[in-house]
Amino acid sequence: MENIDLINSFSDFKDNKLIDRVTLMAILEEVFRGALKRKFGQDDNFDIIINPDKGDLEIWRNRIVVNDGEVEDDNQEISLSAARKIEPDFEVGEDVSEEVKLSDLGRRAILSLRQNLISKIHEHDNTNIFKYFKDLEGEIYTAEIHHVRHKVVILVDDDGNELVLPKEHQIPSDFYRKGDSVRGVIHSVELRGNKPNIILSRTSPQFLIKLFEQEIPEVFDGLITVQNAVRIPGEKAKVAVDTYDDRIDPVGACVGMKGSRIHGIVRELGNENIDVINYTTNNHLYITRALSPAKVSSLKINEENNTAEVSLKPDEVSKAIGRGGHNIRLAGKLTGFEIEVFREGVEDDVELSEFKDEIDDWIIKEFTKIGLDTAKSILEQEVDDLVRRTDLEEETIYEVVRILKEEFEE
Repeated sequence: MENIDLINSFSDFKDNKLIDRVTLMAILEEVFRGALKRKFGQDDNFDIIINPDKGDLEIWRNRIVVNDGEVEDDNQEISLSAARKIEPDFEVGEDVSEEVKLSDLGRRAILSLRQNLISKIHEHDNTNIFKYFKDLEGEIYTAEIHHVRHKVVILVDDDGNELVLPKEHQIPSDFYRKGDSVRGVIHSVELRGNKPNIILSRTSPQFLIKLFEQEIPEVFDGLITVQNAVRIPGEKAKVAVDTYDDRIDPVGACVGMKGSRIHGIVRELGNENIDVINYTTNNHLYITRALSPAKVSSLKINEENNTAEVSLKPDEVSKAIGRGGHNIRLAGKLTGFEIEVFREGVEDDVELSEFKDEIDDWIIKEFTKIGLDTAKSILEQEVDDLVRRTDLEEETIYEVVRILKEEFEE
């Protein structure tokens, strides 16, 4: 057969791309039928015989013999005189099978054949890769860093598949170097054109849940269930766990003696502070546990609008809110309630927002970030401690303290 390079490549495609025989033959026939259709206008009267293992290919065109001068369709019909040049005993109405050489298709068609063949093989590969990773969405996957860019890290797995780790899916404290192995969950898989776009995530709560399954045997075995997990990546996370076995302490089993079990997870997540609490369907108890380490004095829930009013002693408020408001924000996300904190025994206190004419709004926000939203809650603190816990200058804090003291001296 002509075009030895094209024919010899059949076996290479089969071996290198790990395509099964049936699929390879279907792709080859599709490509050749496309070429025949472009050349002859239609392909339904052609037989294509392929043996990819040996590199054999035969194309036969089937036509009906008609009287000389009565040929209306050159592709479907052949004149009696032309047919008898193939076999001298043909008669009108009989079928003639004639082999079509690749050279009959023309040089351009042969080049196009090879390009289309390669394209179809790649398309088949991409479809299989897409299906493979689509089934892995939400599962942990490991790949090696191939290239580090400003807003994305490009990774490659052992099979040469490319994954991407965008900036928004990176833990802020992570540092990436070429050749390092990275773990995350397959966050999403999409087709861009014909190429699968595989997104790896290290910030997804699902990554934390899967790490629990990997690191804690009772979770892996199903004795302990992770009911919910919420994160501020690299900063803080809260995980609610439950068990059907009364003999098991789910929190203790997850944390381990002196944090031994959860330590590996914390290290993987850039020293993310992880609170593990017992899940319950009792919303009062669930919210109380979610606000740990703060101790709640009283709690009022509005089930209709999913809000909760929490009363705490003044020295517990900052614990409930947490650094940067992380604790109360995660507690709300974990329980599904919007939580509002109130201090006990401060009826004669004044909300910090009442001083917005004298204190800039951005300064007020700096105090509320650390759970200080009233005048007395700030006046009860040492200035040095406020400097340490906020991004405010010492002079600014002294000025705020002066303004607040004047309010109570009047």
